[in-house]
Amino acid sequence: MPDPLPHKPRISIIGSGNVATHLARALDGHACISQVCSRDFTHAQELASRHRGCKAVENLADLDPTVDLCLIAVADDAIASVAQSLPKMQGLVAHTSDSTPIEALAGCSDQIGVFYPLQTFSKDAKVDLSAVTIFTEASNASALAKLDALAWAIAKEARHADSQQRKALHIAAVFGCNFANHLWAIADDLLRREGLDLHVLEPLLRVTLDKALSMPPSQAQTGPAARGDQRVIADHLSRLTGLPHDIYSLLTTSIMASSPS
Repeated sequence: MPDPLPHKPRISIIGSGNVATHLARALDGHACISQVCSRDFTHAQELASRHRGCKAVENLADLDPTVDLCLIAVADDAIASVAQSLPKMQGLVAHTSDSTPIEALAGCSDQIGVFYPLQTFSKDAKVDLSAVTIFTEASNASALAKLDALAWAIAKEARHADSQQRKALHIAAVFGCNFANHLWAIADDLLRREGLDLHVLEPLLRVTLDKALSMPPSQAQTGPAARGDQRVIADHLSRLTGLPHDIYSLLTTSIMASSPS
């Protein structure tokens, strides 16, 4: 673990969406959130109002170039254009993206980096960042040390990951989180048609996750596809239509191909 923050850094946040909102909340108390800038000025004002002494800024050109850290928490496609529109920043500039290389920030400051929290964020759902890992990257050792110190102040740990590693993290997270959640949505829909809901699967889902984290998931695989139970698989497919039918068939094929012979 690195040395603690020597002082409360002054931070400007660009963005007012899910990631910006949760990071600002977590950083409050460890840092001084001095400015919030967003393309929707009303949203910038709303987020700024939650932090003492924080001001909403309408234009990137009006950002204070002397802050210790300018944190860019916007959509991936907008990061490079935001960085190019910044005044020359004296402090560190970092983005929060998993899929955007650090080079997207080149030229906006002599110190650039990445501050990527590996978590799913919804603005109205509480997220405990103290249980999250933040992945960092920076243009030099000094900038990396600053990002690490900030990450350790608010999160479970800081780990270093370059652009290639972050892309792998994102793909894995899409499979493990986004796709899994979509499958839960399908399961919930099937259950609701019979007067039930996803809560009846809660014990099963919790045990499945526990097993996946305590042993290789490939070894924890169960179900008709893992057993090669063609009768049950055919019966299930006969009861499904549309995309759920196709998804079931594709995943069954994938599981059977991956199962030990």
